[in-house]
Amino acid sequence: MPTTASAASAFADVTTSESALRRFLHGLPGVDAVGLEARAASLGTRSIKTTAKAYAIDLAISMIDLTTLEGADTPGKVRALAAKAVHPDPTDRTTPTTAAVCVYPDMVATAKAALAGSGVKVASVATAFPAGRAALPVKLADTRDAIAAGADEIDMVIDRGAFLAGRYLEVFEQISAVKAECGDRARLKVIFETGELSTYDNIRRASWLGMMAGADFIKTSTGKVAVNATPANTLLMLEAVRDFRAQTGVQIGVKPAGGIRNTKDAVKFLVLVNETVGEDWLDNHWFRFGASSLLNDLLMQRQKLATGRYSGPDYVTVD
Repeated sequence: MPTTASAASAFADVTTSESALRRFLHGLPGVDAVGLEARAASLGTRSIKTTAKAYAIDLAISMIDLTTLEGADTPGKVRALAAKAVHPDPTDRTTPTTAAVCVYPDMVATAKAALAGSGVKVASVATAFPAGRAALPVKLADTRDAIAAGADEIDMVIDRGAFLAGRYLEVFEQISAVKAECGDRARLKVIFETGELSTYDNIRRASWLGMMAGADFIKTSTGKVAVNATPANTLLMLEAVRDFRAQTGVQIGVKPAGGIRNTKDAVKFLVLVNETVGEDWLDNHWFRFGASSLLNDLLMQRQKLATGRYSGPDYVTVD
């Protein structure tokens, strides 16, 4: 199977200079904003039957990167989050585990120890998250430390200032360098902070730039700005990974993050995946939700389907 490294080599001719990379990125088809938003809205109206809803809820739970990214994070909070990731509903052991627990680099070792043997991954936001404004050696050291502590996945954030200033090659080289640091030890998710990229054309360019540089996943947002994941920007990124695989044979994951808080919204995103890229992406190896409060609503809806009634306010833990 082709790899992200082979995909990067396929674009070697257009990544040798700023001008060549600019020509390629600005030569991508322009985004019809009205059409994109209309497609996303139309797909969001699809309804699913009860049996399919039960499947969708469990699938969504299994796709969550359960996240805590606060300055007040403590080892105790991270251990509690890890316990919730392994047994989201302690009263029902048929509930799937989440995909990963996402923490700052200094909490990776704590999360890794708490999740030992569970199969739940440890993801770490590195590279000067959430601003991405640091020298490359600092970003690489951040990545190296997280991997040394046991991170299975690195969520890096691009320098939006460099991207918006048109310094595409600089952004490409930073992603490539972080990918090289990850090697085969950790998968790399590249965060664009779509709410700061201003236009859909920029989101499409960033998607291709990230994939060409070796991203294993492309991710909408940090969750730290006003506009995070939306159906339209996620649809656009899904179209990008679909087209990238058609051109290179390499499959890239997608992670919408921030603002997805309830089951209804999660199901809408799963419909987007199914209708845009198909079943190949309906797996937590290829699609994730960056969320924390979403899990609580999924658990409450899951119990409602099983018992016919909503649980009391103490049924789920408060994050």
